[in-house]
Amino acid sequence: MNPVIDKQYYYIYVLRSRKNSLWYTGFTDDLRKRFTEHNKEIVGWKKNRGPFDLIYYEASMNTADARSGEKYLKSGMGKRYLKNRLKRFLSLTG
Repeated sequence: MNPVIDKQYYYIYVLRSRKNSLWYTGFTDDLRKRFTEHNKEIVGWKKNRGPFDLIYYEASMNTADARSGEKYLKSGMGKRYLKNRLKRFLSLTG
């Protein structure tokens, strides 16, 4: 039994549109699948905003922790945290 493989993780992620640099924050239990879905979807918020780059993610072993983390990153304080956390990356990419 491998504890890393056998554990279920939940992810908070941030995507950035390549078209207009807007950010989208979400939650999922399958980050690779969800990222692929975002880049295929053409309705809702994502319509005419893709393709996207994954610029940040966090993993949690508890769904409630991940959901509260998503809510935080969508708040004003959370957005400031992300901008500070990613300031070197953002300065390189414009």
